[in-house]
Amino acid sequence: MIYREAGQFKATYSADQALFPIRQDQVGVAILLVIAYIVVPFVGNDYWLGSIFIPFLVLSLAALGLNILTGYAGQLSLGTAGFMAVGAFAAYNFAIRVPAIPLLLNFALSGLCAACVGILFGVPSLRIKGFYLAVATLASQFFIEWLFTRVGWFTNYSTSGVISAPPLSIFGHSLSSVWSRYVLTLAIVTVMALGAKNMVRSSVGRAWMAVRDMDVAAEVIGIRMLRTKLLAFGVSSFYCGVAGALWAFLYLGTVEPQAFDLARSFQILFMIIIGGVGSILGSFLGAAFIVLLPIFINIGSGMFGHAFRADTITQIELILFGGLIIFFLIVEPHGLARLWRIGKEKLRLWPFPY
Repeated sequence: MIYREAGQFKATYSADQALFPIRQDQVGVAILLVIAYIVVPFVGNDYWLGSIFIPFLVLSLAALGLNILTGYAGQLSLGTAGFMAVGAFAAYNFAIRVPAIPLLLNFALSGLCAACVGILFGVPSLRIKGFYLAVATLASQFFIEWLFTRVGWFTNYSTSGVISAPPLSIFGHSLSSVWSRYVLTLAIVTVMALGAKNMVRSSVGRAWMAVRDMDVAAEVIGIRMLRTKLLAFGVSSFYCGVAGALWAFLYLGTVEPQAFDLARSFQILFMIIIGGVGSILGSFLGAAFIVLLPIFINIGSGMFGHAFRADTITQIELILFGGLIIFFLIVEPHGLARLWRIGKEKLRLWPFPY
């Protein structure tokens, strides 16, 4: 079969531990990158680039951050949108108070600010876990949203509370076009996704998974709970903070607390449940599903001669999300990513019995 890796021998440890050790995976990833970097920017119009691909990439990055914390480290969080808001408002304040700061450094510093806040709210994870930890992170969501709404310094004392993102440029080139914003978003998400893929395969990732599977046994074998859990909160919040900055600067063009409310946190949680908990690929599959579902609903309604109203589509989305979450939790808890892995295993064995 085309996916079978027979005859692919590894002569060194580095080759055996490569990020994509199977040649078919390497070719597949290369094809996806070529399509994303070359085909999509020249084929897609402004609507597809600005309203479909950019939010898909940013939400994938936020889901990736939550997956690091919940899927790999086993720490349940309901405050993802709050950490995204920290990144968005940090990026805005860096831009207006330090105008000379480069855009990429701005995003990195915004992620670090979100990481510091995430570590602060991750301290309760040393004593509580499960449902009680989820409530603690939920409190962080409400507190962060209240802080940015009530304290005028964060919004530069804007009377409306909604502020426009400043003009963007990188290396002297303006990011006024949708094409340039898409390419920048894609580049940042690609680098951070590859970094996360390497991270979960390292000793840090193995420590996270040991804590997730059985924290008492992990502590007995020498894994330090304080360092491991807080590092998971910090790295996860860093990814969410960068995603929040990208969401505000490259997608919305405005910075507002309402864009990072509790519904956003649940939306990202639904992504990793449907896409696959504890999977890098699952973060992208879940984000693609959430972003494309309203489009498919509109297309489906148009095939019957009429389009649904916006409020009707919202209700249909909620019904489908709830039904699919129940379905995946019962039938396949590891989501779409697990179905993809099962398909690859069947391709490796076909046509032989299994």
